[in-house]
Amino acid sequence: MDTELHFLVVSDEQNLRSLIVSLLKEIGFVRVSEAENGEMALRTLNTTKYIGAPIEFIITDFVMPLMDGLNLIRSLRGDPELNHLPILMCSSHASKKNILDAANAGADDYIVRPINALSLLKKLEKMLAKLHIVTIDFPRVWPQNRMRT
Repeated sequence: MDTELHFLVVSDEQNLRSLIVSLLKEIGFVRVSEAENGEMALRTLNTTKYIGAPIEFIITDFVMPLMDGLNLIRSLRGDPELNHLPILMCSSHASKKNILDAANAGADDYIVRPINALSLLKKLEKMLAKLHIVTIDFPRVWPQNRMRT
């Protein structure tokens, strides 16, 4: 797995951001930026692009102040420079309506909280393989005996 991808984790909940960042690093992804809401995420995307370290994958919460996850996704999908980014919506709401709303906004996939390293890894593997971003080499990157539940 390409562990050089630069992730952006977007949530107004510090604990959730910290958890996802920790899980990404445990899996092997070390380039992770954070934003507290959609507006901050858009600024971070511009800043990281400007300094030569562009974001390559977004994990966003659904409900946030200022700009929620759906509006962030719509904004990204409407921007020709950013509409290619893979987006994983993360939410504690597992309703069919929320999942369909995320898909209709342009999310590539949806993961329901609470999450753990294994569920996140499986979702990322599926997304990255589907999007032809990386070749998956799961056993070498993250041994089975390190999985937490």
